[in-house]
Amino acid sequence: MKKQNRFSLIFAIIAFFTLALTGVSNVNAAPKKVNSNQISVKKQISVNYTLKVGKKTVDSKTVKVPKKSKVITGLKKAWKVQETKGFVTAIDGKKQNPKKKIYWTYTINGKWATKGVNQQKVANKDKVKFTLDKVK
Repeated sequence: MKKQNRFSLIFAIIAFFTLALTGVSNVNAAPKKVNSNQISVKKQISVNYTLKVGKKTVDSKTVKVPKKSKVITGLKKAWKVQETKGFVTAIDGKKQNPKKKIYWTYTINGKWATKGVNQQKVANKDKVKFTLDKVK
């Protein structure tokens, strides 16, 4: 009997140390906490937005938005925006005037946008410029 008890004790000690060294003893331990800021920073991009009235720049902001965001996401994060059917009608209280043919238009990286603000995606370091001016 004593040999069997010793064998069981030695086996238990070896098993304990083997499990402890391999990390299996932490099976029921809580998972390592990840700071939510670490996750969100990796999934965000920076987009620069500029507002112009005519040829005058009135405001500019760099906004962090989630990857695959649309133009409207960062615009609304930076300013109070009114829109209708994907078209911006007012930004920060500056309204378009259809009677005078004054509208908000926008470019991305210097190229005219081909989609509405709720469809056009932005990428990291894009430069989005909104201009309130007479459309010819």
